[in-house]
Amino acid sequence: MPGMKQQTAQVRWERRTQTPLLVLALAFAVAYTVPIVAPHAPREVHRACSVTEWAVWGAFALDYAVRLVLAPAKWLFVRSHPLDLLAVLLPLARPLRLLRLVSTLLLVGRRARMAPQITLTAYVGGAVAGLLMFGSLAVLEVERDAPGGNIRTLGDAVWWSFTTMTTVGYGDHSPTTGLGRILAVGLMLSGIALLGVVTANIAAWFISRFERDDIEERRRTALLEALMVEVRELRAEVGRLSADGPDALPRQGPAVATQPALPGPDHPHPAAGAHAPRS
Repeated sequence: MPGMKQQTAQVRWERRTQTPLLVLALAFAVAYTVPIVAPHAPREVHRACSVTEWAVWGAFALDYAVRLVLAPAKWLFVRSHPLDLLAVLLPLARPLRLLRLVSTLLLVGRRARMAPQITLTAYVGGAVAGLLMFGSLAVLEVERDAPGGNIRTLGDAVWWSFTTMTTVGYGDHSPTTGLGRILAVGLMLSGIALLGVVTANIAAWFISRFERDDIEERRRTALLEALMVEVRELRAEVGRLSADGPDALPRQGPAVATQPALPGPDHPHPAAGAHAPRS
C-alpha cells in the first residue's frame, strides 16, 4: 500500500539521519560556546561560528521538511509536531543567537526522544547537562555587559544556572535584564519538569518491581494450592481403597507358565534313559 511505503520511508529517513543530526548538534554547541567563552577571538572565528549555527539550524529545518514530505498524512504530522514547526520558524522571526539556541535544543530533544536505544535516564541526564551548559552560556552572554549585572564570569553563570535549575536560588547571583529573567523562568520550569520526570521514573521502577514480585508470589501460591488439591485427592483415593478391603485390589492376570525343572538326581534327563547302554 502507498501509505505504508511512505511511512516506512519516513521511519527509514529518521533512523538514518539520527546520528548525523546529533553530530551537527555537537558542532552547534561548540560554535555557540566559542564566541561567549572567547569574546576577543578573531572576527573570522566569530563569523565561522555564526555560519555553523545557521548551517545546523538549516539541516534540522531540512530534516523537518523531508519528514513532512514523507509523512502519510501531512496535516496530522504538522499537528502532532508543533514544537518542531515552532523551532524551525523561531529563528526566522528575528536573527538572534538565543533563538537559534532554543530552536536547536528543541529539535535535538525531539529527535533524541524518537531514538529507541536511548533510555529515559540517559535522556534526562543529557537534558540536565545541556540545559545547565547552554543556560549558563546564554545568561552570561546577556548579563555580562549589562549595567549593574552581577553575572560576569562563566563560573558565576554556571553557579547561577545550577541553583536556578534546582530551585534553590541563593540570591547571590541574579539576572537584571528582561531577557535574563526570561532565561531564569525557563531554567526554573525545566528544572521542576526534569525533577518530576526523575521522581516519576524512580516511582515507576519501584512499582514495576513490586508488581513483578506480586505476580511471582501469586504464581507460587497457585502452584501450592494445586499441589494441596492433588494431595487431598490422593488421600481420598487411598482412604476409599482401604475401606473397600482386599477385593478393591486389582486382580492378577493369567498365571505365567513355569519353566521345567532342571535335571538332577531325582529328576533325570528324559534323554538319559534313551541312550543308556544295554546290559
